[in-house]
Amino acid sequence: MTDGTSQALRRRLGLFETTVSGIGIILGAGIYALVGEAAGIAGNAVWISFLIAAAMAALTGLSYAELASAYPQSGADYEYTRRGLGARAGFVVGWLMVLSNLVGAAAVALGFGGYLATFFDVEAELLGLGLIVLCTLLAFAGVREAVWVSIVLTLIEASGLIVVIAIGLPDVGDRDLLAGAGVPELFSGAALVAFAFIGFSQVASLAEETVDAPRVIPRAVLISIGVAALVYVLVAVAAVSVLGAEALAASDAPLADVAAEAVGDRSRDIVAVIALFATANTVLLLLMASSRMIYGMASGEDAALPRFMAWVHPVVHTPARAIVLCLVVTLGFALSGDLRFVAGASNFAVFVAFIGVNLTLIVLRYRAPELARPFRVRGAIGRLPVLPALGVVAVAALLVNLDRDALLAGGVLFVLGIVASEILRLWKPRA
Repeated sequence: MTDGTSQALRRRLGLFETTVSGIGIILGAGIYALVGEAAGIAGNAVWISFLIAAAMAALTGLSYAELASAYPQSGADYEYTRRGLGARAGFVVGWLMVLSNLVGAAAVALGFGGYLATFFDVEAELLGLGLIVLCTLLAFAGVREAVWVSIVLTLIEASGLIVVIAIGLPDVGDRDLLAGAGVPELFSGAALVAFAFIGFSQVASLAEETVDAPRVIPRAVLISIGVAALVYVLVAVAAVSVLGAEALAASDAPLADVAAEAVGDRSRDIVAVIALFATANTVLLLLMASSRMIYGMASGEDAALPRFMAWVHPVVHTPARAIVLCLVVTLGFALSGDLRFVAGASNFAVFVAFIGVNLTLIVLRYRAPELARPFRVRGAIGRLPVLPALGVVAVAALLVNLDRDALLAGGVLFVLGIVASEILRLWKPRA
């Protein structure tokens, strides 16, 4: 939907491509580091923290599934929230998601550079910047081409996690998997590892490039959450069984240390190489998702961004100007050298969006009961859907468990989003 400003996005993706894309961005770089940090909080019971985070993701994923079936559009979080909670709320949610994705892409790209610099005598920052440019070119080349590159990278990164599971399962039972299982610690750990699940929401941003999106996108969202949850819990159990929570927490590369402990030091290099593929995949998918969100916010009758950002390249059918904007902003974040303040707000931004999406589903059940919903979340008291209501509670519980710096940084971005919304509303951008 482009209001005549350009050609439309091309529907080229099916269930397999969208599902594997979701699995790829969820299984991205986060697990390779977060399992150690979370073990330092939740102890050997860190796998329970992953289960709690998975439950939150599943509850919210159901809301995404229903809304994506009703509104199969690239704006995703922005589009849903705008329809349920109003234009200002929709803009703020879209703003937070785009910034969160682009900061995340910059941070992960710098991590990629750090890994690669251990093999080559090249400055890590330069390698990270090169990855951002390369991923931008892939995103520009075409959605199907970029997604198939992501599928290959996903298979490689998933193989690394499967190897860790295979290494650790023989040691299951050697340690008390409930040690350190205090309820506050488990929820604090879940608030941290929730970052490793948030990619499922990006699947919805591919709706306008997916065949039969109202039916395919909900399935892709839920399957990707289920697969990722199973892999994460097994990885956490295996890692704790081999090293224990204390050693995991002290490690800069916890999964590499698991492999080294069980197989030998040479396996560290193998896991490091797999981590390169995982980080590259994450950057590619975050840039793709962000460009589709920008496209969605700039298109349609009630465009929240200048309409020229919705321009689609007539040959490759990708949102070219949105992709270029993502490149510029991500390079700017990467070159800043200090991402800690804004990166700390990533979970805050995503949790706010998740609350907005769950509330939107609840509101639309009352305001638009006749709305066509090919996928519908079951279970309601009157018109009140129970699971989305639980989703609001679950996400809010994780939100309040974020550390103070993350809450502060997120609050700053939230206020900036409101200011930007008012500026653009007064400007009223036109095609």
